[in-house]
Amino acid sequence: MGVGGIGNCLLAALPPADFDLLAPALETVVLTQDAVISRQGDRVDYVLFPHSGAVSLMVDFADGETVATAIVGREGALGTLSAFGPAPSALTAIVRAEGIGSRIPALQFHAAFSRSPAIRHAIQAHVRAMLVQLQRGGACNALHPVQARMARWLLHIRDRMDDNVLPLTQETLSQILGVRRTTVTLLMRNLRASGAIRSERRGHIEIDRLKLAAAACECHRTMRREVEGIFSMNPARACVAAPPDGAGVSG
Repeated sequence: MGVGGIGNCLLAALPPADFDLLAPALETVVLTQDAVISRQGDRVDYVLFPHSGAVSLMVDFADGETVATAIVGREGALGTLSAFGPAPSALTAIVRAEGIGSRIPALQFHAAFSRSPAIRHAIQAHVRAMLVQLQRGGACNALHPVQARMARWLLHIRDRMDDNVLPLTQETLSQILGVRRTTVTLLMRNLRASGAIRSERRGHIEIDRLKLAAAACECHRTMRREVEGIFSMNPARACVAAPPDGAGVSG
């Protein structure tokens, strides 16, 4: 049995004895909107387990351009590769939807990781799920139209919020997609015309999930199916799994 009353899927899936290896060193942190958790090249000092909210992982280029490669919410964690040895962060992590999380110093996480097969199993599943995002996302960025990619990213964030009103600006979307702000304005206009975006006011975008899923490329559905498959033998599955496209109501 896992640990009840915890929002993060990886922590909630741990047997109590294994969670107790982490618990004394865990501290609660607030994930503030647009906060930079770590920058590309920084030393990884903490492992962070979000309980709510969403964090995008960004590649920063020398000319100032950025593009998102993955997103992490309550289903995963940040900084877990520190369990395999010290290394600088390969990506910049930015909060895109505020929430709360628990963090633990990387050295203490490494000690618990070394002692607990259950923690190792959970982190291995998480790393495999992240590889799905990185591999599929890289192909998507190269091959799929930017409007379909924007719809995919809006769905990824919505999956982690369980809310159809997303706290996003056009500037944020331009950073995530690696395109100009004027391009995002045009894409928003197109998605509003199709009904996939119901309204946009300063800092908030209201979506119709089902219509947005129809506008997105296949990658959102494929990534979610593959990630659910990875966690299918793990108690975290019920927390990770999102409702299938077409289920429930569009609102």
